[in-house]
Amino acid sequence: MEKITAAMADMLEDELMDMTDKYLAEGKDPKAILDAYQAGMTEVGKRYEAGEYFVSELILAGEMMNAGGEKIKPYLKGAVGGGPGKGRVLIATVEGDIHDIGKNIAGTIMELAGYEVKNLGEDVKVETIVSEVKSFNPKLLGLSGLLTLAYDPMKAVVDRLKEAGLRDGVKVLLGGAQVDDHILRYVGADVYANDAMTNVNYLNSLG
Repeated sequence: MEKITAAMADMLEDELMDMTDKYLAEGKDPKAILDAYQAGMTEVGKRYEAGEYFVSELILAGEMMNAGGEKIKPYLKGAVGGGPGKGRVLIATVEGDIHDIGKNIAGTIMELAGYEVKNLGEDVKVETIVSEVKSFNPKLLGLSGLLTLAYDPMKAVVDRLKEAGLRDGVKVLLGGAQVDDHILRYVGADVYANDAMTNVNYLNSLG
């Protein structure tokens, strides 16, 4: 899987697509392939923040992730299990961040696992997310962001949920390759996930 990660990080689109097709045809674990893609996206994000990559590379990486995700999705259905009607999930990339490929794939996997998912898209304002929590009443709110500038808007969402009396009624999950325990505590969320399957496992644990 290291080859998948390296091809993603190095923008080797043709090589990446060929390897994906080959590995899926050979019956390799689709979750492992997806994880390798996400590891590659993590490296892309790091190179962008270091000034090695620019917006054009981010766009290409997103297109590659999307294309690979479309190939992988049909193989995931049997791998995630679950059934219909398991609860509602609201997901959004927070204000100031436009990265949504990983979030979209996570949403798809949660849908395959039987959850009703509402995806608000990217660069979503704090007020919009809080309003949607109130009207949609999800069991889980997933806040996504690849860049470090996403952490303050994430915290603002949690703070506003508390002010509105909505925080106790929803679990808040942070998604993003660079999210860790420190960011979790700073934002005041319940859990974080660096890969799509962690979302499903956490949801299933809520009952």
